[in-house]
Amino acid sequence: MVDRDRVLAKLDELDGYLDELRTIAPRDIEEYAHIEEYAHIEEYAHIEEYAHIEKKRSCERLVQMAVEATIDTCAMLVTGLRLGLPAEENDLFEKLARRGAISEGMAETLKRMKGMRNILVHEYGRIDDALIFETVRDRRGDFGTAARLASSWKSGSSARS
Repeated sequence: MVDRDRVLAKLDELDGYLDELRTIAPRDIEEYAHIEEYAHIEEYAHIEEYAHIEKKRSCERLVQMAVEATIDTCAMLVTGLRLGLPAEENDLFEKLARRGAISEGMAETLKRMKGMRNILVHEYGRIDDALIFETVRDRRGDFGTAARLASSWKSGSSARS
C-alpha cells in the first residue's frame, strides 16, 4: 500500500524547491551564462556580476534536489504498489510505466532528469548551462507532473501525459 502521507510530504518538498526556482531564475540564457563571466577575474571580485554566481549555483542545487525528490516519490510508489525491487534508479521509471502509472515518454524524461542530476553531483566541469537554464525556466513542470501522475494513478486518474 502506498503511504499517502509520505508521498504528499515529498510532493510538498518538491513544490518548495520549484517555488524557489521560480523566484531566483534568471530572465534569459544570456543572463544565466553571464553570471560566471567575471567570477575568476580578481579585479571584478566585488561587482554585482560576481555576487550572482550564488544564484547560478542555487539554481543548480535546486534542480538537483527537485530531481531527487521526484526519484524519491517514484521509489515510494514502486514500493507501495509492490512493483518489485529495482536494480537501479532507471528501473523505478520503467516499472511505473509498465504499470501505467506514468507514460513511456515521462519515464524517458525522468531518466534524462536523473542523468542531469548525476552530472550536477559528480561532473561539474561538464555542466551544460543551456540545459540547466532550460530546466529552470521551461521544464519545471516535468518534476511535478511526473510525481503527480504516478501518485494519482492509484486513485484511477489517467497517466498518459
